[in-house]
Amino acid sequence: MSMPSRRQFLTSTVATLVLARMGGLRVALAQGKIKPGAQDVLLVVDVQNCFVPGGSLPVKEGDQIIPLVNRLGRAFANVVLTQDWHTPGHVSFASSHPGKKPFETIQLSYGTQVLWPDHCVQGTPGADIHKDVQIPHAQLVIRKGYRQQVDSYSAFYEADGKTPTGLAGYLKERGLARTFFVGLATDFCVAWSALDARKVGFEAYVIEDATRGIDAGGSLGKAWQDMAGAGVKRIQSADIDF
Repeated sequence: MSMPSRRQFLTSTVATLVLARMGGLRVALAQGKIKPGAQDVLLVVDVQNCFVPGGSLPVKEGDQIIPLVNRLGRAFANVVLTQDWHTPGHVSFASSHPGKKPFETIQLSYGTQVLWPDHCVQGTPGADIHKDVQIPHAQLVIRKGYRQQVDSYSAFYEADGKTPTGLAGYLKERGLARTFFVGLATDFCVAWSALDARKVGFEAYVIEDATRGIDAGGSLGKAWQDMAGAGVKRIQSADIDF
């Protein structure tokens, strides 16, 4: 039996080492992904008709995240949906303040309030969760913003920062510890929810490519800055082990 030449031996050895290293890299990358477990929950924030193109307060490309949201939903055993649920004549509506226009601000007892077009009014089609959101195993729909005199962006607290929605207690009683956020809009309801998740002691991740922002006056950049400062982790759907 002929012996391999030195060059053949070295070529074979190097190839083996490269393949082994590449295999190790693939394993390392796989190990670096997040595998949703029993203590993890996906929060799908406000994917409602009013917030997608054609709605009264549309977020650009808001409908484009839905297939990815559905795919992520299948990766999590625990899913919660949130739903803006305003009264007619809500204090956050520009139409409730004569002479005011959408996106102007006013001062209320709890601070600066952005005035919005009428949106997500209770019982109207605009308030419905988009029909293409298909996560049948979601265990809870939490409604917010139904108190007429206070707005609500966060899934955890109204805009006064102290009136709870009850979500924190629900998650803690179920033993859920890590929160993952997708939905609309990144710089408002998603960001406020993630910040409040940290405030009440949860780990918080925002899956960036499964969100879309409004970015009014630099609000998107500020939201990411605030979230980073609070320890919210910014990840992509590729970081999740489906």
